[in-house]
This record gives sequence, structure tokens and C-alpha cells, in this order.
Amino acid sequence: MPRHIAIIMDGNRRWAKKRFMPAGLGHAAGAQRVRDIVKACAEMGIPDLSLFAFSTENWKRPPEEVSGLMGLFMTYLKKEIRDMNANGVRLKVLGDRQRFSESLQELIADAELQTAHNVGITLHICANYGGRWDMLQAVKAWQKSNSNLNLDSLTEASLAPYLSTADAPEVDLLIRTGGESRVSNFLLWQAAYAELFFCEELWPDFTGETLNQALVWFAGRDRRFGSSAPI
Repeated sequence: MPRHIAIIMDGNRRWAKKRFMPAGLGHAAGAQRVRDIVKACAEMGIPDLSLFAFSTENWKRPPEEVSGLMGLFMTYLKKEIRDMNANGVRLKVLGDRQRFSESLQELIADAELQTAHNVGITLHICANYGGRWDMLQAVKAWQKSNSNLNLDSLTEASLAPYLSTADAPEVDLLIRTGGESRVSNFLLWQAAYAELFFCEELWPDFTGETLNQALVWFAGRDRRFGSSAPI
């Protein structure tokens, strides 16, 4: 079983369009799917799950859609805390929070605090997140903490604690829904040796059955991490 699954939740808007619905209803359906998949992963004993909720590039979308996503995020944080605590879910929000409203930043901090001692599964919600941003902020944080050293002293091992996922294992399995085959600037450092599973289901249609298919596929992979195959 993978220790860390990451999912690019693609297809909410296309799901809504197919049903002649506004994009916001697609995102709401996607949020409901989050609850189901988090529960499934927790029941299977997956220690870490990372979900790509909002990228640094998503600010380019229509203002009304962005506003709706921010509102949905706030609603999710308010409604799900009780269930998270009941199911042992520890929430961590990864990304640059400075662009969020003050009220959303407060909700995030409160939700993380309330779930901090849960040990069933750690749910990383990646919001206003980008893999390039993560590496850049990690270098800046390392340099700030090591002002007496120059960049020649920086190593992969010394940088890792400054990444946003410092307390999580590297990604073993990266899943993307919606029929696209790219990683879209998601956890670039952490998924360097991840197995990549692409499926056609739009995110609101993604089920535990497809998750099981991905896990069976993952179990059959020969993960050599750069070493040669056995003869």
C-alpha cells in the first residue's frame, strides 16, 4: 500500500457542463466526493492523502468562479471539522495563504488546530499551491534560517525540512482524474518518484472502486527508484 497518495481532482467544470449546470455545482459535487475518498483512504490505512484543490494558476479563472471556490472552501472547513475529528483526520492546508481573505485564513488556522492531534490520516489540502512555489519558498526559508551559509551548502536533505510537506513521506502514487495526462505543477519535488495513474472519470464520478483499481495497479509496479531491474 502507498504511504502517500496525491490526487489532482480534475473535471468538476466538465461534469457540470455535461449536465447543463453552472460550474459551481460541479465544484460542490467534487467537494462531496472529497469526503468519500478521504473516508475510503482512512479505512484502508493510508497515512497521508494530498488533494489539489486550487492552484496558483487558478486565479486566472473568471472572478465569479474563484469567489465561489473560496466560499465553498470556507463552507467545507466549517462543516467537516466534526466528521474529521470523528474519523481521526488531521487537516493541513498547504500553499500560500496570504492571498486568501483574513476570515478564510482564520478558518484554516482554526481547523488545523482543532484536528492537530488526530492520528488516523493526514489530509493535505493544497490551496493556492504550486510545486515551483513550494521549492522557491523552501529555498528562501532555508536561507533565512541559515544566513551564515551560502547556497553551496544547500543539499536535497537540508532543503526537505523547509518544503510544505516536511512532515509527510514522499508521494508514492499520484492520481489524476478527468482524462488528462500531466502533473500541472503539483508536488513536483515530492512526486519525483511517484507512480502516475491517469483515469477518465471526472472527479465527481471518481469512486472507491476506481481508487481500488489504482491501488491494485500500484501494487504491481516495479519501483526501482533509478536502480536497474533484477536479472
